Amino acid sequence: MTIALGFALYFMIWWLVLFTVLPFGVVTQDETTDVVPGTPGSAPSKFNWQKVFLVNTVVATLAFAVVWTALENNWLGTTPPLEDAPPALKVEAPKPG
Repeated sequence: MTIALGFALYFMIWWLVLFTVLPFGVVTQDETTDVVPGTPGSAPSKFNWQKVFLVNTVVATLAFAVVWTALENNWLGTTPPLEDAPPALKVEAPKPG
């Protein structure tokens, strides 16, 4: 995997994980009975974006490590076996002697 592909993959995983992490631990204005006029009651009463971004980065890094390991070890079967490769790509080992 190239560096550019790694960064792109991490960026996509980070954003996907963000949308799954956002709702955890949210306390709505309805739950605190302190609804600000002009906002819906389902809006968060206090949003701690530093905590959300930290948790998101940790979870995204773990997910990226799993995906990167799976791609590097060909667990998903994305790289064809050498016997299926075209003849130009098959390289024989040098003969000793």
